[in-house]
Amino acid sequence: MADMDIYQVLDRLPQRYPLLLVDRVLECEPGKRIVALKNVSANEPYFPGHFPRRPIMPGVLILESMAQAACVLAFRTLGDEVDANSVYYYAGVDKARFKRPVIPGDQLIVEAVVMARKRGLWKFSCTARVDGNVVTEAVILCTMRSVGAKEA
Repeated sequence: MADMDIYQVLDRLPQRYPLLLVDRVLECEPGKRIVALKNVSANEPYFPGHFPRRPIMPGVLILESMAQAACVLAFRTLGDEVDANSVYYYAGVDKARFKRPVIPGDQLIVEAVVMARKRGLWKFSCTARVDGNVVTEAVILCTMRSVGAKEA
């Protein structure tokens, strides 16, 4: 159940600012589950446009935070760090429900639990909470692929 700081997260995720949506891993049981943290800052680049007078975190970015936490879990399970040829794609999102808005100052706690893994396709049950209250739930399907470097 080891935690991971931002530098260890960066070793396992290809995303970088402004799309890195996991700040820390609080718990990780490879092959089973992960609990990750996203500090939602008033300085997030999407808040000026979503929405100017009442900023809320876009639901698709909450789902992206879930997928990134799931990606870290998958890489930890496989014992891999991300390399230049590894990509992690959404394969589907099911049963997404948004219970309440996430606003600047919130700490988003994301849990992803492995439901199934077959032929490179991973299925996760994901929950995001703020102050212990569920804000978003979804079932997320993802796949990892190795892509070759482009030749000149």
